[in-house]
Parts: sequence; C-alpha cells; structure tokens
Amino acid sequence: MLLESAIEKHGPKVELSKYDETFIAKSVQHRMRETFCKAFDEYFTLIGKSLDETKRFIESLQISYSEFFRNPLTYSVLEKIVLPMLIQKYTDNKTGGVRIWSSACAKGQEPYSLAFLMEEILRHRHEKCQYRIFATDQNQMHVNIAQAGKYSPEDMNNLTLRRISSFFDKQAAVYEVKPELKKNIDFSVFDLLDEQFSSPPASIFGGFDLVLCANLLFYYKNAERKKIIEKAGNSLSDNGFLVTGETEREILVRYGFKEVYAHSGIFKK
Repeated sequence: MLLESAIEKHGPKVELSKYDETFIAKSVQHRMRETFCKAFDEYFTLIGKSLDETKRFIESLQISYSEFFRNPLTYSVLEKIVLPMLIQKYTDNKTGGVRIWSSACAKGQEPYSLAFLMEEILRHRHEKCQYRIFATDQNQMHVNIAQAGKYSPEDMNNLTLRRISSFFDKQAAVYEVKPELKKNIDFSVFDLLDEQFSSPPASIFGGFDLVLCANLLFYYKNAERKKIIEKAGNSLSDNGFLVTGETEREILVRYGFKEVYAHSGIFKK
C-alpha cells in the first residue's frame, strides 16, 4: 500500500490494515485539505518527505472525539433503568460494588458522565453503594487529558447548569471535575486489540456489570471488530450489559447480542 510505504520511510509501524477503508480514506482526505494537496499521490509524496506530517496523520487515526452524554437515549436508559438495577443488586447483597469499564474513554467525557449518573442516583435514593469505573484508551495523551478532567466552555454543551454546579470547579474559562468524582475512576492505557490482556490490568479480573464500547467499532475491519466484541463480552459479569453507539447496533446483533431496550444500544449476551 502506497500510504504504508510512505509512512515506513520514517520508521513508525502503523497497521493500517486493521482500520476500515472508509475511515482511512476520510483521514487522508482531511489531511489533504489541511496540507493543500490536490491529489493522493501528492499527499503520499508529502508523507514520505515529512516526519511531521506522518505524525499528524497517525494522530488523526487516534479516535479522540467525545462528548458528555453523547447518546441521549442510551444515557436515559442507563439513568432510569440499568444503573438503579445494578445499585439495587449490590445494596441488597451488601457486598461488592458496581464495576464499569469505559473501554475507549478518549478525553474522559464518557466515564465522567457515568460517574455523574451514579452520584445523582445514590444521592436521590439516600443509599451507599461502592462503584468503580475503569476508563481506558490506547493513547497515553488522551488518558492524561481525561485524568486531568479539565474542559472548555464549548465542552459543556450537553450538561445542565445543575450538573455543572454539582460536579465541576470553575477557574477562569476552565471547568475541572471535582476531586471527589475522580477518586472513583481509574484511568489507564489499554489497547483493546492487545492479545496479552483480556481486560485492564488495574481491574484484576474483569467481571464488569457494564462495559461501554461505543462509537469505536465502525473504525475497524470485521476481524478487529470481532476481537474487540469478544474481549468486551468475555469481561462481563453474569447478566452484565454491553453498550455500543447508536450507529453500531447492527454489529452487535450480528455477533449474537440481544438489545434489551429498543434503540438504546444496550445489549446482553
């Protein structure tokens, strides 16, 4: 492949073959617009000459887009049905706690959204229930940003004023997630395609009540999708839930998962 050959001139090995061709094409076209290249050959020549552009292209493959409460229906079902059900399970048993894995956390909005919901539900029910959210991403830079929990005003668009007031400290034009929220989240680097580990090492054994693998699968080819889905599915506890993006629901169905609430993107094995 011409693109891979151009990249390898600078040394970095990138497995472009694992990505969906449409995603690769869109990434190339985006970088062509940014570099004012008129043809693919012109851009491939630029990649071959420029280490800086090679780095920029590789960075464009690192999926980093995220929002708070990105899929409203999914989060509504989590808030009203799934999370209260999980909390009740552990308050009844009086042992353990809710275990959640945000498997592609990007810059942190997904795990923080889940933490907000957990805190609101527990406050409303006047109950105590331990919970732990394991937030992972394959990109160390994204993990660092997520762990810092600092966001611009533009990042806050999907949040109510009540949630902003409850869960953030504001300094100048920066909103930072309050420390008491961060203590329930474990951030770490983890590659879903790494065959050495079945779940984040920090989680020790998996056994998650809820795994979010949303807005990720459509970036990859079928073989990689299958590996990710199997890894996420095998990490679930009995009766655990797997969450995917609204445009990826049919992928889960093809792999034998059943959507438990219509159009929610929330599945069980």
